Amino acid sequence: MTALPTDHLYSEEHEWVNSTDIKPGDSVRVGITHIAADALGEIVFAELPEVGTEIEAGEPFGEVESTKSVSDIYAPVSGEVTAVNEEIADNAGIINEDPYGAGWLYEVTVTEVGELMDHEAYAADNV
Repeated sequence: MTALPTDHLYSEEHEWVNSTDIKPGDSVRVGITHIAADALGEIVFAELPEVGTEIEAGEPFGEVESTKSVSDIYAPVSGEVTAVNEEIADNAGIINEDPYGAGWLYEVTVTEVGELMDHEAYAADNV
């Protein structure tokens, strides 16, 4: 079983941000948790935002498709997308294999932080 990184923050919709001290202007990576990836099953496709896209915390910005279902991905922070994990286009399964490492989805320069929780609060609600 994959452990929740203690140096990340989490959204109620099962996305993570790789920082616990986020301020406007910071650049962070975003992904989905192993809990979401496990619930989805084998992920076969991810629709991600393009570089330069403005995203808003709490709003859907893409989708993850598995052999079981399609699920919206919600933005945990507002800001401008500065990078997208291009490896996912060729191998979306890396989200299942390494959700907190190689399976990251995109990077964003933060303008506003959404409602996020630390690993203990997220785990209390989901593990």
